[in-house]
Amino acid sequence: MASLKDIRNRINSVKKTQKTTSAMKMVSAAKLRRAEEAAKSAQPYSEELRKVVSSLSARFSGDEVPLFKRPEGNRTAIIVLTSDRGLCGGFNTNLCKAANALLEREGVASAEVYVFGRKGNDFFKRTAHKVAEVFTEVPEHEELKAVQQAIDAVANRFLEGELDRVYLAYNTYVSVISQRPTLNTLFPVTPPEETEDDEREVIFEPSAQAILNTLLEKYVQNQVYSSLLETHAGEHAARMTAMDSATKNAGEMIDKLQLFYNRTRQAAITKELIEIISGAESL
Repeated sequence: MASLKDIRNRINSVKKTQKTTSAMKMVSAAKLRRAEEAAKSAQPYSEELRKVVSSLSARFSGDEVPLFKRPEGNRTAIIVLTSDRGLCGGFNTNLCKAANALLEREGVASAEVYVFGRKGNDFFKRTAHKVAEVFTEVPEHEELKAVQQAIDAVANRFLEGELDRVYLAYNTYVSVISQRPTLNTLFPVTPPEETEDDEREVIFEPSAQAILNTLLEKYVQNQVYSSLLETHAGEHAARMTAMDSATKNAGEMIDKLQLFYNRTRQAAITKELIEIISGAESL
């Protein structure tokens, strides 16, 4: 049976943990607000770029645009967007398992993995897949450059025929309590749904196809960068939720330990009183 001192030490330890989780929850809440604003501010540009690419894509068939062509091989790469830090529930694990399951369904024994975040690297280096490049602890002002570097690498290999398809795995930020693992195909590019034609006459220089080829890489880069912003928002939301649950659980544990401490202390007092009374009666 634990002594009163052991129980007091346990209570103090849980209280310290509770303070830590409560502080982490507040920090994540502040970071989440900024991450949500960053993700929302990127949406207007993404929508306009999608409209332009959609309008241009409608003018060409799949065989005319290299990034639209669909090879029949199975050489695969995947870009996985995770976080550098943990303590955010199943945010990273669920995504990595979903990405690994996709590769298994597609019959890919060894894919090339481009990982953003230390947690994704920790997962995939224990699998049969090859971690081609890792981006960890990337400063906020360098994230777009890192995305461009990853996209350029896989796009060039796709155009040269070294890769047949490239996937993107990330967590869609639905709400504070919901982040959904999402798996999309980056290459070959799927043309966006055609928007309504405003029937304006447009002159393209040098040509509509040259402009489309240039915009397609920008379009894919924007897809990945927007997904990275959603990943940041989802990470902070998941950590805030996890720390909130941990704080509540610590409070419940403190209450139970305090009740156990009081009962143990009362039992010790009662035992001492019985010993004193028994000793007095024996005299």
